[in-house]
Amino acid sequence: MRYIKKTLSNSLLKKEGTDEFSAKEASPLRGGLVESGESRALIELLSPARNLECGIAAIDHGADAVYIGASRFGARAAAGNSAEDIRQLCDYAHQFGAKVYVAVNTLLHEDEKEQARQLVWDVYHAGADAIIVQDLALLEMDLPPISLHASTQMDNQTEEKVSRLNKLGFNQIVLARELTLEQIRNIHKAVPEVSLEVFVHGALCVSYSGRCYASEYCFGRSANRGECAQFCRLPFSLEDAEGKTLIKDKYLLSLRDMNRIAHLEEMMDAGVRSFKIEGRLKDVSYVKNVTAAYRQAIDAILERRPEYKRSSYGTSTYTFQSDLSRSFSRGATNYFLYGRTHDLAEPNTPKSRGREVGHVKEVRNDCIIVSSPESFCNGDGLCFFDADKHLQGFRVNRAEGNHLYPSTMPGVRKGDRLWRSYDKAWEDLMAGKTAQRRISARFVLEETGQGFRLTFNAEDGTSRSMTFAAEHQPARTDQTNSIKDVLCKLGDTPYVCKDVEINFSQPWFIPRSTLADWRRKVIEGREREREKNTLQHLLQGNSDSQFSVLRSSPNPPLMTCRFCLRHAWGQCKKDPSKPTTEPCLNGRGETVNCKLSNSKWNDPLFLVLGDGRRFRLEFDCKKCEMMVLK
Repeated sequence: MRYIKKTLSNSLLKKEGTDEFSAKEASPLRGGLVESGESRALIELLSPARNLECGIAAIDHGADAVYIGASRFGARAAAGNSAEDIRQLCDYAHQFGAKVYVAVNTLLHEDEKEQARQLVWDVYHAGADAIIVQDLALLEMDLPPISLHASTQMDNQTEEKVSRLNKLGFNQIVLARELTLEQIRNIHKAVPEVSLEVFVHGALCVSYSGRCYASEYCFGRSANRGECAQFCRLPFSLEDAEGKTLIKDKYLLSLRDMNRIAHLEEMMDAGVRSFKIEGRLKDVSYVKNVTAAYRQAIDAILERRPEYKRSSYGTSTYTFQSDLSRSFSRGATNYFLYGRTHDLAEPNTPKSRGREVGHVKEVRNDCIIVSSPESFCNGDGLCFFDADKHLQGFRVNRAEGNHLYPSTMPGVRKGDRLWRSYDKAWEDLMAGKTAQRRISARFVLEETGQGFRLTFNAEDGTSRSMTFAAEHQPARTDQTNSIKDVLCKLGDTPYVCKDVEINFSQPWFIPRSTLADWRRKVIEGREREREKNTLQHLLQGNSDSQFSVLRSSPNPPLMTCRFCLRHAWGQCKKDPSKPTTEPCLNGRGETVNCKLSNSKWNDPLFLVLGDGRRFRLEFDCKKCEMMVLK
């Protein structure tokens, strides 16, 4: 059986004459640096990276770890990256003790196994800290000693499943999005040694991840091969057993996006250690804004909860105020965190409406006058619901205060609510330099019998001292400000000097150029030691064990969902006392509950695509699950 473990190099603690280096023990299974014997739980903010640019932005904006796709075999085929780009991202992230996880989480064909094995070796040599896996066939291969993370596509829902994966060598497991807080807590209690990773923000699949075959069946594009065609974002009609149309042309399977930023502390207390933001297909603006928002929210918790500690180091400063309403969202839900609710789906549109900005006050021949506290820019994109309750959009060609001149006049009406789907000023801001991450450090300069000793202490717990032979020349004036000025000039290094301590028996004169040279040598030496003493991976156990490969059953449901249309539309059989309602839009574009016909839905029910294809629904009320069948 294969177990994965990382340990420190024997050379981590080292002394060489006048050059001394020390570091705190690292805890690779939990991430980051911790003192030996420390019991504080390390908390990780895990951000997505479509590419190298997004990965670096995530680190700058406060991520403790980044997940990114390799060139092949990732669950987002459109977000592949070369080994060289992964190497550059690892080099950048590791400066801050942050980690890089590479997604190799598709199901593999037999003739792809050797390519997948070589790819894992390539990303290992590039410096990746872990691979995210769906297909257990990888464990049968000659893999490098790299940490394994169990992808959410392995449908990790139970204590038994998590325990089994832990025994197979997985040290971080991505739980199914559908789990409640109580289920997460129970898994943590049962397998406390495993780091639990949970999604907290971003798009939701209506099916349990890894158990959706609709895209492959309908379009020949497998979600388990990274090619999902988003079957769940299509409009459907719902028909009953007699062919009666119960609901017409609604996005019945399109869920809202997850937003759990208000529930992070409860999740920590339940045992979550890695907080994952979805979005490997999202742009850099999304990564910056969402990462910054969650970084600040987590830091506020860590500040008052000393039993938790951040898993990387460095402090990010921002040139903007994070605002989740400005990033892509289909509306917010905490999903099943506290049980089943009625806010899971958004049947009126699968698109992001953006931030609500006001309503139409007046419509003129070439101008729309808006009642809004917001300011508008040339190039803004706005949207509204038309008379048929379809989402429509238009571009602002020219904005003069609250007078908007579209390139083409849309069918907007007085009183219509408006959302800004594209914020030109915000996107221009986010396209620039919006954050800087720096590691806090301090210097201690003291005299010795034959010269001076300069010590560098960094936030990551490392310390480096160098002794320099030099004549003690009395200074004519106080040199304190001059010494601090020179030592604090750390240039393009990742450090910022927060303090300089000077321990002299009397003021001594040190030429600025000499002091700058000492500073450079101490910093460069510290960097060499950091690179030399990177965590080494050790592999224990044999590689002869056989593992079952995750594959679908011969005739599985196209989708298995915890989301239930009957419940969402007031037709739950387990609770017939609930009123029969549907989420719909009123004349102002507000989602409200509208009465359906007073007749009950008769099984079997069918989802019908616009081209006439029909999909039967089955409901397992004991499990509270819905299945979409061929």
